[in-house]
Amino acid sequence: MRIGIDAMGGDNAPHAVIEGVALYLKENRDDEIVIFGDKNIIEEECVQRVQPLDKLEIIDCKEKIEFEDEPVKAIRQKKDSSIVVGLQYLKEGKIDAFVSAGSTGALMAGGLLIVGRIKGIDRPALTTKLPYKDGQYLLIDVGSNTDCRPINILQFAQMATVYVSKVLGKKNPTVGLLNIGTEENKGNDLSKQSYELLKSAKNINFVGNVEARSLPFSPPDIVVCDGFVGNIVLKLTEGMGLLFFDILKDIAKSSFRAKIGGLLLKPYLKRLKGKYDYKEVGGAPLLGIDGIIVKCHGSSDGQAIFSGIHQAKAFYENNVLALLKEEITAESEV
Repeated sequence: MRIGIDAMGGDNAPHAVIEGVALYLKENRDDEIVIFGDKNIIEEECVQRVQPLDKLEIIDCKEKIEFEDEPVKAIRQKKDSSIVVGLQYLKEGKIDAFVSAGSTGALMAGGLLIVGRIKGIDRPALTTKLPYKDGQYLLIDVGSNTDCRPINILQFAQMATVYVSKVLGKKNPTVGLLNIGTEENKGNDLSKQSYELLKSAKNINFVGNVEARSLPFSPPDIVVCDGFVGNIVLKLTEGMGLLFFDILKDIAKSSFRAKIGGLLLKPYLKRLKGKYDYKEVGGAPLLGIDGIIVKCHGSSDGQAIFSGIHQAKAFYENNVLALLKEEITAESEV
């Protein structure tokens, strides 16, 4: 497998990106990594961190798309940026997947303008795994579409069902619609109309509305919503996780007795933190684009980049792209 990596995207680029590549190549010596970005900076980082170097190819890109850039304008004007060149390689089949911690908007715009949509998909969507008490559930969309129509919500559920069943190994996954109540008639017009479409769809296991307060305890396998709501849920979940561990640290430092208790619990708390750490998830696949694109968190460190590359590999090895096309084509012909 040839995997493309945006070396210039993210708060900790390029150091964290190269560190993630090094971690990945230690475990996957048969794969090749194509790195897009400033060659002088990348070469220096690679010499220090990546051994051996024979599985690396560096594509020199002199421009960088910043988080504050207007996405469509940046894609059209910054032709020599790591995102644009990387997506062009993906479009031309020179790489099998593209991983970036850069601008979500630019990655979405570039995916649409350069790579293109799967035929039959109205809008692509970002999805990610979030923790709950007994495991993880999939949330879609988490930020790529702030305004949606009911057909978009239905297609998000269809794409997520294929991904969860084929990549995550959950057969016939349950699908719930995020809403302000569990009753069928709850919510705004989008929620009510989406409910009717989801209920009548034959290729998903729809179980009805789900409230946000049940997500940490007993969510369905897939929770579907528009990107505005999904992004709020995602960031609130991350924030609450950080708050929880900050409170535990403060309690552990509050007295000598608490410090002793903290030391005894430390290995168990590390295990708990790993379960709720976005670095272990790595990235959010952009479903609906006619190519494998994984968006990593903007603040990703080396471990998160490593996990994001593994997401792309799992997507590729399980032939998810072809399965998505098959599913959407079959549904459109019904």
